[in-house]
Amino acid sequence: MSPTPRNPSRLLAEWGSAARAADIPDRIRRIAKACVIDTVGVALAGAGTPVAGLVRQFAVRNSSAGRSDVWGAPARLSAVGAAACNATAAHALDFDDNCYAGFVHGSAVIVPAAMAIAQETGATGAELLTAITVGAECEYAVGAAAGQDLYDKGWWTTGLLGPIGACVAAGHLLKLDAGQMRAGIGLAVAGAGGSKSCFATDAKALLAGEASAAGLTWALLAASGASGPDEPFTHANGFAALHTDGVFDMAAFADLGRSWRLEAPGIDIKKFPICLSSHAAVDVVADIRVREGFSADEVESVLCDVPPVVVANLAYATPSTPREAQFSMEFAIAATLCFGAPGVEHLREDVLASPALRAMMARVRMVSGPMWNAERRAAAPEGASVVLSLRDGRTYAGYQTHALGTAVNPVPPAHLRTKFLRCAEPTLGKPAAQRLLQALDGLDAELPLRDLLNTALTGSLTRMPAE
Repeated sequence: MSPTPRNPSRLLAEWGSAARAADIPDRIRRIAKACVIDTVGVALAGAGTPVAGLVRQFAVRNSSAGRSDVWGAPARLSAVGAAACNATAAHALDFDDNCYAGFVHGSAVIVPAAMAIAQETGATGAELLTAITVGAECEYAVGAAAGQDLYDKGWWTTGLLGPIGACVAAGHLLKLDAGQMRAGIGLAVAGAGGSKSCFATDAKALLAGEASAAGLTWALLAASGASGPDEPFTHANGFAALHTDGVFDMAAFADLGRSWRLEAPGIDIKKFPICLSSHAAVDVVADIRVREGFSADEVESVLCDVPPVVVANLAYATPSTPREAQFSMEFAIAATLCFGAPGVEHLREDVLASPALRAMMARVRMVSGPMWNAERRAAAPEGASVVLSLRDGRTYAGYQTHALGTAVNPVPPAHLRTKFLRCAEPTLGKPAAQRLLQALDGLDAELPLRDLLNTALTGSLTRMPAE
């Protein structure tokens, strides 16, 4: 391991500005490409949500026209406006990826900012993947240094850390030198925020959009000569002092560019459009039901014993809106028993009001018992122990440390392609969705991103999402 750095902001800036494609192993670039495919897919699905429509309307009124696509709409805006729209859409369904280095939704913020400025500057797909990798690694290094306590304190780390990743990725594409990149990082750290009070409201997706646009804005301002704090992490009034009671592990930066957090702890690709905290329990219940072959009507009760962070995140035992349902263990398990799995099509008011679904939710209980000591929480940060009882007295139990789709329990690569097409086809139509997937498969090439996207999407929009 390299010596522990004393000045993380400078190290991030120097590496973030100097890294080149040849410095990043092919296996890491493939992970970054998977992040792009997943993010674009879930953003196209999210483009039809009311919150994404609100942001598009706002951006069209208040942003200038430009060369950056607004995904799922026949509009091109300035890079900052497009980043805000696309990042909001990417997080609108809570279907985007996650990284445990910071408990953060990284790609939904980084990818829209990087793709928007890549279209504006004429950057190639290969340059884009390099920039996204650099931005992600810098953001996840900060998340690792801060530790999980940052998230547990109530900070929504996607809003707090996302501008760092977006700024570094955009700054790399803008070819900022180390001094400019350091200024951008300083601005991103000094200006960021976000609390978990946003959960189950439009604010969650909006803050993702704001984080993406802000990171890009800071990079553009740094390119124009704006200054920021030289050391925003360890300043007396800086990040560590204000957010983590001074705790900030400098060793997290020691191997930047030599070991890769895109690989370990890795990226979690979601199977369901609900909070990841419920996914392990959903997997256990689905497995029991398929194995034993009972019907939903036969279920008497389901007890989910989960870590404290899961209880904190899934705060809505009787959700009254689709957004609240995304943060409800009761909904997640009831939807699994009633429909086979919770899907985008179930996040509707009429589905949520179904008497059968409401009755099933009432049979689900979530607790956090004494089994969740520090060692077990570290091994299964959003794990679940489930006991399912039937009306005839039969009882089944299961335990899962990590949900299917997480980095340590991955699904086959074909799942990502299937997920993308299911997300993209309702907005683009089948032919265009397949063309876009093929184009993104070939992203790591010396072809300008805007040409690649133009070829894939020409004449593609078969239906406009409702505004």
